[in-house]
Amino acid sequence: MSARTTIPSIRPSSRERSNRSGYVFVAGYAILLLAFGVLPTVYSFVLAFTNDQGQFVGFGQFVVATTDFRFLRSMANLGSYILLWLVTIVVFAVALALLLRNYVRGRMSVFWRFLFYLPGALAGVASSLVWMFMLSPQVSPIAPLLKAAGWTDFGRIVQPQNLPVIFTVMAFWVGAGGWIIIMYGALNNIPDEVMEAARIDGASAWQLAWHIQIPMIRQWIAYMAILAFAAGTQLFVEPQMLGVASKQVDISWSPNQLAYQFAFGPMSNANAAAALSVLLLAVGLVFAVILVRKSGLFDVEAED
Repeated sequence: MSARTTIPSIRPSSRERSNRSGYVFVAGYAILLLAFGVLPTVYSFVLAFTNDQGQFVGFGQFVVATTDFRFLRSMANLGSYILLWLVTIVVFAVALALLLRNYVRGRMSVFWRFLFYLPGALAGVASSLVWMFMLSPQVSPIAPLLKAAGWTDFGRIVQPQNLPVIFTVMAFWVGAGGWIIIMYGALNNIPDEVMEAARIDGASAWQLAWHIQIPMIRQWIAYMAILAFAAGTQLFVEPQMLGVASKQVDISWSPNQLAYQFAFGPMSNANAAAALSVLLLAVGLVFAVILVRKSGLFDVEAED
């Protein structure tokens, strides 16, 4: 009589199944990132260091882009806009998140978070169209305010000195809601024991916010500033749309518009456009590295 040999079944553990599921979820994003992020970036680098014949020219295309008479003007425009945009998004997104976290409870908190996030559902072009309607004194619902400020027609509003403020308001209206929700979630992660201990020590609401809450979410604030800076350097749709509508906004107001003119304008120099794009990428990376080092964004706290 032969003895039967029992072979134990090998089943994947729950952790292994979870890891496989994670890979499946990440795979879709990774493919899209590779196709529409990594590969175009690599191609831009290739174009930036070659000419239209595919010959290596070193930094020649960067010289073409940076010595163009429109380059410094567009960079100055972008700098004024980004400075105003970063201050606005950091100050008001954090302040509104603090107000929601500390003073609004229950369904009202849900309502306000939804209301803040709602404009983010609009695409860039749709948002620009909405704001062109809002800034037209003839049809705008805030026409009395515009006329009280002396802005009686659309052309007077979109004067060059007003553009950084206009673009900041447009960007904040669309992008602030998501960051307010993220900051709100970060504030919720602060232990209640820490907040209660500070209150027992006599800390006021302002002291709690300034000395406890804001320092404990500084990494999230740095993360917001990095992505807001990156988004700001991509400014294109808003000045392009306002330029079409008013005929008063320079077609190379922002560096991205200038890159578009390089690629599709009379020069037809896609290599110089790629060089300008790489230059903007380098500026964003330098800003990100400085902010990461100063804020300790990726620091890991030592476990006891």
